[in-house]
Amino acid sequence: MKKTLKIVMLAMTASAVVATSAVAEDDIRLRLNWMYYGSHAGFAFGKDSGIYDKAGIDLDIRSGNGSSSAHRLVANGDSDFAYGSCGALINLASQGAEITSVAVIDAMGAEAVILRPDSGVSSVADLKGKTILTTANAGVNTFFPIVLANAGLTPDDVTITNVPDGALVSSYLQGSGGAVGILGGLDDKPAEIRANGGEDPVLLPYSDYGVDQVGYCISTRKEMIEENPDLVNRFVDATIQAYKQTEADPDAAVNAIADIVGGTMAEDQGKAHRG
Repeated sequence: MKKTLKIVMLAMTASAVVATSAVAEDDIRLRLNWMYYGSHAGFAFGKDSGIYDKAGIDLDIRSGNGSSSAHRLVANGDSDFAYGSCGALINLASQGAEITSVAVIDAMGAEAVILRPDSGVSSVADLKGKTILTTANAGVNTFFPIVLANAGLTPDDVTITNVPDGALVSSYLQGSGGAVGILGGLDDKPAEIRANGGEDPVLLPYSDYGVDQVGYCISTRKEMIEENPDLVNRFVDATIQAYKQTEADPDAAVNAIADIVGGTMAEDQGKAHRG
């Protein structure tokens, strides 16, 4: 009887150890480049569907206020990974930040000059003497001087006005300060403009002006790669899996963002504009 009891107790102990190992996860903070929008759906779906859990990752997704800020928060240790403009990452790394890209989500850059249809501007050259709005930490700012140069202009030919985070589209719609447009991403800003009652904007992609670039990278600290390569691999693999499933079932991915964010994004109108 004692021998049987001992065996049962040993089995229970072993089961407890296995169970503890199974639920042990790495706590990871992901910093996004901006407030939630469609391109973030894969991360939300991966969290909501348990893909990251299966990879042993407890993912904390945080919104951001610009690609440069997102990558900088990784560099200073606030966040473990970031999703943001590769151009912004390159710019920070060139300044000595110990960060690098471990994956690319969007293979082509979506950066553009986005113009009010009543602005009378149809090319970058037409921006001479005009005002453009942006946000201080936006990755789209990085290569804008090159776009200007390729159109025969200098930064002094255009007035760049920074507006508060989250106020870019509303300021655009109001024509704040006589601005004719904004610097932003084709992956979210046109949809946000339409969602807020604006007409379809005039779009001048950077790629039309000789600035071809990789889109959005996942960055992490070089120290993370050196000290915990298994975690980096698990995060990247889970993210790739999540985005593949997002492509296959976009409605589920939109619902996942709604589940995580709540508020107006959980309403039908919010889902339609954010998907």
